[in-house]
Amino acid sequence: MREIKDLRLDRMRYTNNAISATLCYLAILLDALYFVSIYSSDVGNYYYSMTIGVSVVYNLVFLLVAFLCSEGVKNYAKLYGYVSIAIGVLQLVRILGIPLNAFTSVISYAGEELKVMELSQFIYVTVLLVLSAMACCAAGAICLTKSYELDAYRREIGVEK
Repeated sequence: MREIKDLRLDRMRYTNNAISATLCYLAILLDALYFVSIYSSDVGNYYYSMTIGVSVVYNLVFLLVAFLCSEGVKNYAKLYGYVSIAIGVLQLVRILGIPLNAFTSVISYAGEELKVMELSQFIYVTVLLVLSAMACCAAGAICLTKSYELDAYRREIGVEK
């Protein structure tokens, strides 16, 4: 059994951490679906504010950092594992921003009261953000676990990074 584990660890020295990278790509895809849903909503002038501008910038930063993390975790870099977990947590915090505010807001437009975000859209975007967060956190956790195992194995066999 020890030989199989050593073989698996030795193989890790020469292969990429594909599962963590794939989870980062999945988080990017889920975030893209989230912002398409939010930005395609047109309820009066609710979304024409500084909040949506900040959201657009944050989405661009998230996409950039998540892609950078996908490349880092692919190579078992611990820093990117931690960053991936951090951006996963920030995805959860985002639920308290636009989705929750839009869901609880009602605006008066053209003489009628409009709910900014219906329950179905709120559930949809919340699920997307939660799944994106889970993908980021899982990518980071898997990366960190494998990185520490690989580092211990390298020390054991006397090989530097």
